[in-house]
Amino acid sequence: MTALSSWLIEQGIVEHARGVASDCSAPKRSVPVTITSRRQALASAGSRYAPVAALDGVELDASTAVVAKPCEVAAARALSDDQGGESPVMLSFFCAGTPSQKATDSLVRKIGLEPDELTRLKYRGDGWPGFFTATDTAGKTAALSYSESWGSHLGRDLQMRCKLCVDGTGEAADIAVGDFWDTDENGYPLFAEQDGESVAIARTQRGHQLLLQAAESGAVVLEELDLDLVVPVQPLQVKRRRTLAGRLLGRRLAGYQVPKYQDYEIWSQLLVGGLVIWKTAAGTFLRSFKSRVKAGSPDR
Repeated sequence: MTALSSWLIEQGIVEHARGVASDCSAPKRSVPVTITSRRQALASAGSRYAPVAALDGVELDASTAVVAKPCEVAAARALSDDQGGESPVMLSFFCAGTPSQKATDSLVRKIGLEPDELTRLKYRGDGWPGFFTATDTAGKTAALSYSESWGSHLGRDLQMRCKLCVDGTGEAADIAVGDFWDTDENGYPLFAEQDGESVAIARTQRGHQLLLQAAESGAVVLEELDLDLVVPVQPLQVKRRRTLAGRLLGRRLAGYQVPKYQDYEIWSQLLVGGLVIWKTAAGTFLRSFKSRVKAGSPDR
């Protein structure tokens, strides 16, 4: 996505790209940035697993490329369509949800540093998947593997709205990108450090044309891929989509409002999804009901 953003700007297809980067004055926080050069794109490269308003102040027109979470791109697409005219080039990525800022702060403390004393923080990078790495004002650096930082910590502190999301793979984008992990003999992703490889899905004709043009100019290297091969390397995305009806039902039964989705045939999962759907519904209901009792009333 960094390569595509840089290429779009260098070719004059867009004037700038809207992305997200570490806050220079407070590296533990993420902030929206406007990118106008390859240097700026490289400086903002990398995942940011924390809350940030990526679309704050962005102009939704053809002069812009938007790099954002699937939910933000869906919102940008809807707003752009309402406004009329040519929409921004929209780039998104496979998203498993957004951890809270507290999750980042506690993880920094877990590796022995203080969140307010950082000069640098990267959630991933310098490899694939890369390490969660932080450096403080005294020059001390500490790191944690991706499987530990995301799998054991950040990924366990997602906001409930993310758990009820129907789109974790950027369906509203022109181009959606995700990690194309290697897998073990059971099909489970391996997170051993190696050269990175991504799956890129053109979701619109414009996205398809841009990918081919980027490859022709040498900005990216493309190989054809059967999308069925993406399923085993992104098991979380598959499971969450197949069990979403159970989570929505359990949440609703506990007295909470839930999102309404059209054209996804979600509720048919209750008929064909089997026992896992009902286990998901029961688990979501119990956790949500306990939260409701603890809070005194449902958060609407």
